[in-house]
Amino acid sequence: MKNFIYITFTMLVFVACKKENKKQVESKPISIAEKIANAHGFENWKQVSEIQFAFNVNKDSSHFGRSWIWKPKTNEVTSFSKKDTLTYNRNKIDSTLTKTDRSFINDKYWLLVPFQLVWDESATISEATKEESPINKIQLNKITISYPNEGGYTPGDAYDIYFGDDFLIKEWIFRKGNQKEPSLIATFENHQDFNGIKIALNHKKPEGNWNLNFTNIKVLKE
Repeated sequence: MKNFIYITFTMLVFVACKKENKKQVESKPISIAEKIANAHGFENWKQVSEIQFAFNVNKDSSHFGRSWIWKPKTNEVTSFSKKDTLTYNRNKIDSTLTKTDRSFINDKYWLLVPFQLVWDESATISEATKEESPINKIQLNKITISYPNEGGYTPGDAYDIYFGDDFLIKEWIFRKGNQKEPSLIATFENHQDFNGIKIALNHKKPEGNWNLNFTNIKVLKE
């Protein structure tokens, strides 16, 4: 009888602890970074097996572009340029691939910056504030993501990210080396849904005829 009571008591304690742990997990607040990522479809990313995109910069009458295929589950990258096609794995980078990989990281960052807020665990993200946006001069939410002074291709950089109450990114300021003055200011426009992943196709500066944009986007799922 005593053994039965002891076993029953132990089971009740175990169930109570399990419920308490589950409650703590469920009640964990979602960070601003996660809310921004989720607004852009981050919950669907785990199903993505391949993403294809072309990175373009149009300035006045000139055009620059390069294309990529990325398989995030294996980290295989294929680069397409006018000169050649190159396939490599980001888990095995050597000096001959540094220039290509640097370009890929730059282009991927523009494409998927909402997800980088979650992926880049070494970065520091500020508390959200309400401020006037630099280009459209409207009240938006703002966070700053700052990178450590060591590691990566551009250590120490910072980005001021302006987003709406829907958590979609509208504008940003890039500050090289976390300097006070902006190095680049651009919009995030024309958000389109690609198989559950929401991407801003156009980025424009406040001055000049400059448009960084993405074309030929395909998001493939398992």
